[in-house]
Amino acid sequence: MVYHNLKALIKGIRACKTVADERALVQQESAAIRASFREEDPHARHHSIAKLLYIHMLGSPAHFGQIECLKLVASPRFTDKRLGYLGIMLLLDESQEVLTLVTNSLKKSASLPFAVLRTLTARSDLNHSNMYVVGLGLCTFANIASEEMSRDLANEIEKLLGSSNAYVRKKAALCALRIIKKVPELSDHFIAKAKNLLTDRNHGVLLAAITLITEMCQQDENCLNECRNAVPILVRNMKALATTGYSPEHDVSGITDPFLQVKVLRLLRLLGQGDVRASETMNDILAQVATNTDSTKNVGNSILYETVLAVLDIEADSGLRVMAINILGKFLSNRDNNIRYVALNTLNKVVTMDTSAVQRHRNIILDCLRDGDISIRRRALELSYALINEQNVRVLVRELLAFLEVADDEFKTGMTTQISLAAERFAPNKRWHIDTVLRSLKLAGNFVREEILSAFICLVAHTPELQAYTASKLYTALQADLSQESLTLAAVWVIGEYSEVLLEGGIIDEDQPKNATDKDILDLLLSALDSPYANHLIRQFVLGAITKMASRHTTTPPQQARVADVLAQYTTNPELELQQRAVEYASLFTLGDLKVGVLERMPPPELKATVMGIVSENKPVGSTRGGKEADLLGDEITSPTPQTVQNSQDLLAEIFGSSAPATSPQPATPVSPQPQKSNIQDILGLFDASPTPASPAPPPFPSASLLAFSTPPTQAPPLMETQAPPPPAQPQPSTAPRLTSYIAYEKNELKITLTPQTSAARPGVVNIMARFQVSGTNTATGLHFQAAVPKTQQLQMLPMTNSDVQPGATETQQMRVIAPPGSNLRLRLRVAFTLAGQAIQDQVDFSGFPPGLTGSA
Repeated sequence: MVYHNLKALIKGIRACKTVADERALVQQESAAIRASFREEDPHARHHSIAKLLYIHMLGSPAHFGQIECLKLVASPRFTDKRLGYLGIMLLLDESQEVLTLVTNSLKKSASLPFAVLRTLTARSDLNHSNMYVVGLGLCTFANIASEEMSRDLANEIEKLLGSSNAYVRKKAALCALRIIKKVPELSDHFIAKAKNLLTDRNHGVLLAAITLITEMCQQDENCLNECRNAVPILVRNMKALATTGYSPEHDVSGITDPFLQVKVLRLLRLLGQGDVRASETMNDILAQVATNTDSTKNVGNSILYETVLAVLDIEADSGLRVMAINILGKFLSNRDNNIRYVALNTLNKVVTMDTSAVQRHRNIILDCLRDGDISIRRRALELSYALINEQNVRVLVRELLAFLEVADDEFKTGMTTQISLAAERFAPNKRWHIDTVLRSLKLAGNFVREEILSAFICLVAHTPELQAYTASKLYTALQADLSQESLTLAAVWVIGEYSEVLLEGGIIDEDQPKNATDKDILDLLLSALDSPYANHLIRQFVLGAITKMASRHTTTPPQQARVADVLAQYTTNPELELQQRAVEYASLFTLGDLKVGVLERMPPPELKATVMGIVSENKPVGSTRGGKEADLLGDEITSPTPQTVQNSQDLLAEIFGSSAPATSPQPATPVSPQPQKSNIQDILGLFDASPTPASPAPPPFPSASLLAFSTPPTQAPPLMETQAPPPPAQPQPSTAPRLTSYIAYEKNELKITLTPQTSAARPGVVNIMARFQVSGTNTATGLHFQAAVPKTQQLQMLPMTNSDVQPGATETQQMRVIAPPGSNLRLRLRVAFTLAGQAIQDQVDFSGFPPGLTGSA
């Protein structure tokens, strides 16, 4: 069935009951349309094109009608031209070669291939007596013009900008906008004509002209400078719009043409940036608009918002800026959440410009913290952080702590960080600083970053007059709650370090001091050790704390015996880090008075500013660090230098005694249980060799310096029955070679460097620090790093500090390779990570270490 017009085709398609019926009807009608095109019937062409465009809108192929649309454009009938131009805009785009024929349809040419197009010239199209015909051509040009087409017709468009018809001028201005977007260097052709259009009384022409000038000013600095002399004209137009009475043609909710007002304000903002003279010209009208615009309706709020942005961007006087910020403060009281969000977002950008003006709206900003919209709460939090200073730190931090108690978990990490940073920067005294951090530890101890915890411990160490007070508060807090990880870590460290202060001065309470016994303190520490909330890091801290407590003169012998029993239990713990700590702490008990010197108070660490700009990283302390113990003071963990290695070796030789000559130290032979199957053994298959179970693997090396050279025996001796050590050996000085980094991998925006370190005392053992960095702006997430060595060598790896590598950040991972002395190190590395949503997996072989790294054979 053939459908003779569009209405009949639509009825037929709607009558189809299945998709298959509709597809068959469309194919049948497409074939009929092709046949009608071959007949060259000018009367049937109009209906065929109309039906074809409807088929195109349904998603079916319609490209075969492109040339027929050009033929319709050449028709003298307006209805044919209108449908032809509509077809061109729908079926063609700027990348198609047929577009050349469209250019020829708009511009005179004697070589067109179609006889019907030979009679069509540029003047008959763009200078037609009917303005609507001209408008059709301009509308088509503004939608599909390519760079070449823009260059060809730029002169014709420039002429039409001076047309006597407002309808044509408006369309020509939009075409000029298309031209300068495609060919920016042609903007000089339109500056003069565009500035003349600013005096036009037609609002449509004004709107198009201002849009054109705004685009030119954003693209070219010279255009911006040249258009600044048009500021008085814009001010005059804005004044006319603001003071005119009711105009039914342009009225929107009682405001005259708000769309044009917004466009004028945006152009004024652009022209006033960095120009004092232009800013002075527009100051009065901006103040008038800000004062007289009705803010009870959304239309008025849009104009006020653009006025505020203009005032804040130009070189306005301080009074006008305060007025703009007060308008934003009014927005915060609006019931519309979108308006409140816009106000908070803008205040966040200008708070550094005029903090005192924003401070006046502090109370209503704090009220936004209780808003039901999470986006508003987030912006209000960011603004609250920026408002904190020496004068209001007590009030704002108190409000933030109150909100922290009820805040969502996703806010807590950022809040504890910002509260601690504010206390560090603006605290009126040390007592208030400590109380503030303690409060945040109690409320959100599971969401405190390790940098904040390190800074707090550093603060306590440097404030001896408040150590008793801090230890008492932490003791009381730990008794009440063991579930907050950072609170537990801080309390265990402080109590272990300053236990004698608690025992001598008692627990400082609000009313009067309460006595505390060493049994009470030890019971509390052991309850943290056995708590269901305790993780590997808390257990490590507790073992160190009870060992230090047992070495103090205030601890009675029965409690020292209890500590020894606990350490004895952990000497067989399946977790190697805890086992090794317990064994070595137990060994210290055999050293008599020497252990007191080893376990005395740590000297106050070096004071340094807490790392800024870490709020966005959601990484609570201890929870995401795997099995790797980090320095509690927050310093970056680096491999110890050979000088430190030698000094530690000499220190242990002095403590434990050594019968070996100092000049020729021998590496200790590790004795360990039967190794278990691990991922490290699995990856050895990369070298097509299975691991040899006959050679036992040495235990993973710990992070603490005192543990670096010790090897736990398979069975620990009784703690109090170890024989006295032989006389110490003389320390042997050594020189520290400079560490060199080698690039092992640099692809896919990821860079991996390896820094080897060796010790003359241990030939064949190479400690390697792997550092991971990204070179682009994307974050490498889920980084999984594997390494393998030949079967003659052994490899041990500690977990990575963070599997997500942020731009500008450096993540690390420690490795140890044990190889036969004199052999060369070879590594096979495999990385897998996600970058910008794309999963990447790669493998490389690395043998770039210098020879002789493992010593001489």
